[in-house]
Amino acid sequence: MTRSLAITALLTVAVAASACTDANQSAQLGAADGTVAPGATCAYPPDGEPARAVDAPGEHSVPNRGTVQVVMHMTAGDVTLTLDQAKAPCTVHSFLSLASQGYFDDTSCHRLVDHGMFILQCGDPTGTGRGGPGYTFADEIAPGTAYPRGTIAMANRGPDTNGSQFFLVWDDTDLSPDYTVFGTIDDAGLGVVGGIAAQGVDASDGISPNAEALITGMSIG
Repeated sequence: MTRSLAITALLTVAVAASACTDANQSAQLGAADGTVAPGATCAYPPDGEPARAVDAPGEHSVPNRGTVQVVMHMTAGDVTLTLDQAKAPCTVHSFLSLASQGYFDDTSCHRLVDHGMFILQCGDPTGTGRGGPGYTFADEIAPGTAYPRGTIAMANRGPDTNGSQFFLVWDDTDLSPDYTVFGTIDDAGLGVVGGIAAQGVDASDGISPNAEALITGMSIG
């Protein structure tokens, strides 16, 4: 599983430099409240073949204020995500780009962990834990990063290897601060994810959720 984007609490703590920097004399409408936000510049270098055909996001004038709401439609119910553009602008920008291109549609959350840490991992169209969008981007990790119940964070395979896979924290989880936090899950959505988790992990592989965890689509805004 050397290429898998597995999440592990055994990684050494490493706070990576952000891929986003303020862009001089740039502005963009992008915050959920319609305010004008100074743009950020992000980098999304190529990284192998995409799991599903998709264009990389634009790298300039990226919104870096406010929040954006995304509803993740699952067969188990809707999960509403509030994404924080101020905390992780490059991460949110990538996520919204992928969602708008249908990258996450009809994909299964392939990994459930219900002991030691409490996460449901999603975002790989191949369902193997190895798939990505064909590009990476750097971590956006703030001092004091933690993973309480209701957190959304990026999965990775090491520093600055973010792609498309993310995880939903359905109960307080103690992880080293190596994973970019970019939003929160609403209470109703936590009930949906918790319901999936309550049905346990498939004993045949020790990874897959027993319950169906299919994302049918995403609605932005």
